[in-house]
Amino acid sequence: MKKLFVFFLAVLSFGSAVAQDKPEGLFINSKAPDFRVADQTGIDISLKELRRKGPVVVLFYRGYWDPYCIRELTRFQDSVDQIIGKGARLVAITPEGKDGIDSTIAKSKAVFSILHDEEMKIAKAWQGAFQVDERTLNRYKSFGNDLLAINNQKQKAFLAIPAVYVVNKEGFITYRFFNDDPKKRPSVREILEEIK
Repeated sequence: MKKLFVFFLAVLSFGSAVAQDKPEGLFINSKAPDFRVADQTGIDISLKELRRKGPVVVLFYRGYWDPYCIRELTRFQDSVDQIIGKGARLVAITPEGKDGIDSTIAKSKAVFSILHDEEMKIAKAWQGAFQVDERTLNRYKSFGNDLLAINNQKQKAFLAIPAVYVVNKEGFITYRFFNDDPKKRPSVREILEEIK
């Protein structure tokens, strides 16, 4: 009986340790960490400066190789005028380097700012980064997607959980969509309703 109790205690401890490693993202009413990064055109983009002009839609995506990300970015591109019409700005953040961002733009026709999240500093600050395990990394490689090379990462590959946030002028998150299932994405209509 004592051994069985110790076994269950060990399983519970392991389960809670694993659960703690899973990113949860930032929650509504959290202060959004600032960032300053050059976009694909070389213009410095700062969250603090963007939000002075109004709300900011911050979109985290995985890469040009993910069809769900490209579909989402295309939908946002198709609706960027509506987002701007509501007084908001749109910025996308990705771990992929310049070549990957160029491929994303070619596929999605995005004209809004896309930022390379070097070393996943932004995604980590927003509590949305996770390390890709070796098996998954090798599976991506077998499909021709070497995440380490695409993302200019050295020894460990990281990705961001696909997420969309709306940040108000005061810097607080008023909306979040955060889901580790890359197939699930919010509709642009839902985002437009949350821009205030």
